[in-house]
Amino acid sequence: MLVRLLYASRAVDSISQEELLKILSQSKAHNPESGITGVLCSSGQIFMQLLEGGRMQVNALYNQIAADRRHKDVVILSYEEIFERRFAGWSMGLVNLERLNPALLLKYSESATLNPYAVSGVASMALFDDLMATASIMGQASYSSSATS
Repeated sequence: MLVRLLYASRAVDSISQEELLKILSQSKAHNPESGITGVLCSSGQIFMQLLEGGRMQVNALYNQIAADRRHKDVVILSYEEIFERRFAGWSMGLVNLERLNPALLLKYSESATLNPYAVSGVASMALFDDLMATASIMGQASYSSSATS
């Protein structure tokens, strides 16, 4: 059974671009073996991440992330059973929201800054859909035909 989980968190300390790229690289290395796909959004110290995959694998990864001491205020925004993935081509994509047109964030929130704690999970999912539609997601990685999902 496939599920989609969207969560938000705050970094305990500042995260450099180098550290963020290292996290992305680790995700790309480990997620395919678990059949996990998704996207990570960052803006300052706030993160939103969407994970898709098997229920047990997504739950295990989320529990690992929630226990990571680099995060605080970890909150599930949306969790649903799905028939198909929206982000099947991404072992883990990356969006730096600080480089986006502020109007895209204003479309779904009260201000042009990312604050997933102040909007609904539905609005956050709609933002991810827009990010995909506008090709704002970097780091697309194709799965080989032998990968399981």
